[in-house]
Amino acid sequence: MNYDNFPSKLLENAVSEFSKLPGIGRKTALRLVLHLLNQNKDEVRKFGNTIIQLREEVKHCKSCFNISDNDICDICASPKRDNTTICVVESIRDVMSIERTQQYNGIYHVLGGIISPMDGIGPSDLRIQPLIEKAQAEDLTEIILALSTTMEGDTTNFYLYKKLKPHQVPITTIARGVSIGDELEYTDEITLGRSLLNRVPFDKSL
Repeated sequence: MNYDNFPSKLLENAVSEFSKLPGIGRKTALRLVLHLLNQNKDEVRKFGNTIIQLREEVKHCKSCFNISDNDICDICASPKRDNTTICVVESIRDVMSIERTQQYNGIYHVLGGIISPMDGIGPSDLRIQPLIEKAQAEDLTEIILALSTTMEGDTTNFYLYKKLKPHQVPITTIARGVSIGDELEYTDEITLGRSLLNRVPFDKSL
């Protein structure tokens, strides 16, 4: 079938929008759109309204920058969490991955990316300054650098270590149970959990 030969402009427009999503080609986009066309109108309306509500109402936690329904996320607000330990991650997906291990009871700091000159991402594009301010102002017992074990992740780890070291907060990194070159979000829960439990001082990992 020619996926550029549509019987309806509305169908073509919908397929074009769906195909902008990561990992969705035009063939898959067409299948998804046709599926929606076969659904009850109320269900499709609910689907659309959910996406609109997500984009318009979702917030970033003012403390850790995790996604939240409130100004402060449930993790930061929980009295059961150790707020003297901060785990630094690249993205919200990494928070979700670590939470699934049930091996970590501290709070997080979501950088919003990693240093990648090839992609035009430098330190000023990340949420590094708020982390430094936390190290200055709060009585922290540990900062865990839990970035992906890629070249970009290691570069970011080293940059953060240099920036945080003067503030006398113990800095650790996850153990290399996570294979070199792996993205954190794709690491299985057991390996990731063990890497957290067996974390090492950052300067010993250099």
